[in-house]
Amino acid sequence: MKLAYITDSLGSLPFETMLQKVQGMGVEYLEMTTGGWSPAPHLNLDELLDHPDKLVEFKAMLEKYHMKLIALNCSGNPLDPGPMGKEHRRVIKRTFELAEKLNVKKIITMSGLPAAAPGDQIPNWITTTVSWPASLQDALKYQWEDVAIPYWQATVKDAKAHGIEKIALENFSSQLVYNPETLLKLRDAVDPMIGMNLDPSHLIWMGAEPIACARKLGPAIHHVHGKDVRIERGMVDTRTVLETKPIDDIQNRAWNYVAVGCGQDLQWWKEFFSVVRMTGYNDFVSLEMEDLSMSPEAGVQTSIDALQHTLSF
Repeated sequence: MKLAYITDSLGSLPFETMLQKVQGMGVEYLEMTTGGWSPAPHLNLDELLDHPDKLVEFKAMLEKYHMKLIALNCSGNPLDPGPMGKEHRRVIKRTFELAEKLNVKKIITMSGLPAAAPGDQIPNWITTTVSWPASLQDALKYQWEDVAIPYWQATVKDAKAHGIEKIALENFSSQLVYNPETLLKLRDAVDPMIGMNLDPSHLIWMGAEPIACARKLGPAIHHVHGKDVRIERGMVDTRTVLETKPIDDIQNRAWNYVAVGCGQDLQWWKEFFSVVRMTGYNDFVSLEMEDLSMSPEAGVQTSIDALQHTLSF
């Protein structure tokens, strides 16, 4: 496996300055965001598609610093029933177009989360026992059979038309696909092009074991994010992992995203990557750094050091 980097955590830096910084840290592979949840700080999707000269400049800048683009990330909620969903669907379609022009074969995104019934305006993440009330069973059926599966069937056809080979859905909370079971359900209903972007941080705080998840997924692992989380002692003990405080309220949250190695120790990361490699995955691991307790540069360097010591080559 090889180390890549998602450039958002250095989003305050201009594109060229960011490339210089990353090159100096010994990384030569990038995963870049195109929109959706991300402000896409280093890539203007519409500008690159609508102005050929801008695309030429973008490619030239990557080549100048010997950087290779391994994936485009358009994570968001394409199944939102309102304007957000419409915009995120547009970003996904345009990301496919840009990927074709850049010869990128892998797209990272999320499954999306619909409303619970026709006419509802707010996405509904149903995670409670559906026996009470029983109407939740009808809501789940609507979300999957009427919204998600038809959307992804059509989206896979579009992706193939643009030469995309893999769509990796991140196992993020508040998404219809958030664990191996839900990923495999969508994959079986749609196409093997659909796989998981295995992000251990989300699985850990939701109570799963990423190493066991890797074994369960096997060939359905299409991508991996190197991202850590820490369950905060003394906070989670009385509040559970269900956390509604803003992501920047780090001192009062039950869990926080942290630099790699500041949540799980390096022995855990070695075992995780060893098992992922055992499943047959031997592609890129993209560092996603969202530790707000340190500067972005310190968090990126800390994480790179940890990942370089633990990746299974």
